[in-house]
Amino acid sequence: MVIDILLAWFMKISPVWQALIAGIFTWSVTLFGAAIVFFFKKVNKSIMDALLGFSAGVMVAASFWSLLSPAIDMANELNMISWLVVFLGFFSGGLLLFLGDKFYSLFSKKETISKDRKKRCMMLIFSIVLHNIPEGLVVGFAFGAAAYGFTGSTILSAITLAVGIGLQNFPEGSAVSLPLRREGVSRGKAFFYGQLSGIVEPISAVIGAILVLKIQVLLPFMLAFAAGAMIYVVVEELIPESQTNTKKDLMALFTLVGFSVMMILDVALG
Repeated sequence: MVIDILLAWFMKISPVWQALIAGIFTWSVTLFGAAIVFFFKKVNKSIMDALLGFSAGVMVAASFWSLLSPAIDMANELNMISWLVVFLGFFSGGLLLFLGDKFYSLFSKKETISKDRKKRCMMLIFSIVLHNIPEGLVVGFAFGAAAYGFTGSTILSAITLAVGIGLQNFPEGSAVSLPLRREGVSRGKAFFYGQLSGIVEPISAVIGAILVLKIQVLLPFMLAFAAGAMIYVVVEELIPESQTNTKKDLMALFTLVGFSVMMILDVALG
């Protein structure tokens, strides 16, 4: 009953507020992941890899059904050259993260000789923040698109997308806090830096929603851009990391499960 009331309230508020709440949720999952440092020195790798594999499946499915497919429909409805707009957006999203990774690699090489703990902490946080910004934008784009009522863009699919992104934020939070703890950083500071890596998501989510609402003509490009960024993260980080597990076949199965869950939610309920 309470959930129904909250859901009804959530459906009625502004897309910007919806994006902010969803962004706070994804950040809070990062916070919970970082909080593991208070209870464990190590976390079972198989659990983390399974979560990454599941999230990868969710994000791949969401990239098509929640982002690319609506982007194509919107481009057609706005009398655009749909294949060109979606291609440019999709490739730009992946290219931005590719260039960001290259920039980070160059930056980190210059700092490898440094033994300063604070610099190592900041570099570790930077690598996670780099990927959290587009994830926050994805959430904002999804809720902004749902406000227009375009085919394939619904609040339910936006919520599911936010949940999928939130799930993969849990290991990201612990991926910052646990290594810092192992380097001798206090539990409190390790937790603070871990959750700090996700604080950009609610900010990015609000920016994404505002951009979509103010500049409707850019919406197909933005959704495709978000899809490209998500696919890059999945291929570059989530799947390779999950496949480092000795039980590779089981981790691949979790990816299929994640894809199937998102597909069912989008196709059957969206």
